[in-house]
Amino acid sequence: QEQLVESGGDTVQPGGSLRLSCAAPGRIFSRYTMAWFRQVPGKEREFVAGIEGSLGTTNYNEAAEGRFTISRDYDAVYLQMNSLKPEDTAVYYCAALWDGSGWTSGAFRFWGRGTQVTVSS
Repeated sequence: QEQLVESGGDTVQPGGSLRLSCAAPGRIFSRYTMAWFRQVPGKEREFVAGIEGSLGTTNYNEAAEGRFTISRDYDAVYLQMNSLKPEDTAVYYCAALWDGSGWTSGAFRFWGRGTQVTVSS
């Protein structure tokens, strides 16, 4: 099983920023389509942002558009989150190995264990 390791989750006030990181030791992320998802208790895992492996094209859900930025370098993928809102509170997961069928959790094979983001005053 591929091991993806997320980090950077924290508790911040509304309007604050966080930068999440995802690493996979020994892997070259520039070749993979990667994505960030999030999940709150009782709800399905939700797509947040993705970056395609071939051209680096980025995709965002409506809630993330304009506030979040996904990026990557040689061995990590990042999610810069600005203007955070309480509704952004969730466990954020990194995902890899996309089958190309769509930006859904079922389209990704490898996952990290998640990092908690809490937005609260």
